[in-house]
Amino acid sequence: MSIFAGKTLMITGGTGSFGNAVLNRFLDTDIAQIRVFSRDEKKQDDMRHEFQARYPESFGKIQFFIGDVRDIASVKNAMHGVDYIFHAAALKQVPSCEFFPMEAVRTNIIGTDNVLTAAIEAGVKTVICLSTDKAAYPVNAMGTSKAMMEKVIVAKSRTVSPDKTKICCTRYGNVMCSRGSVIPLWIDQIRAGNPITITEPSMTRFIMSLEEAVDLVLFAFEKGISGDVLVQKAPACTIETLAKAVTGLFAPGHEIKVIGIRHGEKMYETLLTNEECAHAVDLGQFYRVPCDNRSLNYDKYFREGDVQRNTLSEFNSNNTDLLNVEQVRKKLLELAYIREELEAFREGRKGCQGL
Repeated sequence: MSIFAGKTLMITGGTGSFGNAVLNRFLDTDIAQIRVFSRDEKKQDDMRHEFQARYPESFGKIQFFIGDVRDIASVKNAMHGVDYIFHAAALKQVPSCEFFPMEAVRTNIIGTDNVLTAAIEAGVKTVICLSTDKAAYPVNAMGTSKAMMEKVIVAKSRTVSPDKTKICCTRYGNVMCSRGSVIPLWIDQIRAGNPITITEPSMTRFIMSLEEAVDLVLFAFEKGISGDVLVQKAPACTIETLAKAVTGLFAPGHEIKVIGIRHGEKMYETLLTNEECAHAVDLGQFYRVPCDNRSLNYDKYFREGDVQRNTLSEFNSNNTDLLNVEQVRKKLLELAYIREELEAFREGRKGCQGL
């Protein structure tokens, strides 16, 4: 019997890549119900048909709720009887948030506060919120909104007993082949016979699979303490390495075109800041950043302080394990999406050759 046995799980932004991965992981288990909360009825309808065909025996466990995290009334409407929440709803595209920063504020910051407020009122036992490496040393609107989201999460955790509602945050890097990410774009460009476009070859990025993203959330769910920010020790690679791995699989020698850095992009990403490292806890495959539970009585901190600082330094995509082309290629081949796209790509080529 699992910790989710007989429980109701709600996923905000549940029609996204993360929500789909959670459904694939849990639908055939002893969980009682999974609620998919999102604002896009078309994506919900597509998801409904897909999972009805894929899991005919357990499809009845899924319930779909139309709503928006910006609207606390719609959030509350979906939260009755919920035991656990995975909060994944967010605006995630760097360029769009740069041009419309207030939209990022409304969804990523205010939306998170709405979800946490409703969860505490409803007596939800555990809420795990999903953040991003762009929240550490943010230089763009998306990262800044996510950094503020994390501040809301930690502050909210101080207002409620963890025995009533545990609130944790996970922070991770780029999820390979997730919706709106670069690898599906490159595959489409290769299929259309166009050069694949990269911003800056030496730029580094953390990489992880959707399964690893789910693993991090489950680790936070089981091991996290309320107010924690939890980080996985993910590997990284350069954009050029990733591009060569993708073209090597689909079309060896395919042209790679450099188009330059976009609005608000960094040369490398950070999962743990130098300041967070001062008190981070090494948990093997993960880092834990405990909540700062000091009071607003700052006077005593002029007299007391930490005697010794943690020796850990900033954890970023330049100083983690950097994978080479062959290592990235092997990691890509572990993904069902890549294997399916490769098969379709090869079948398409066979069809063209037969004409």
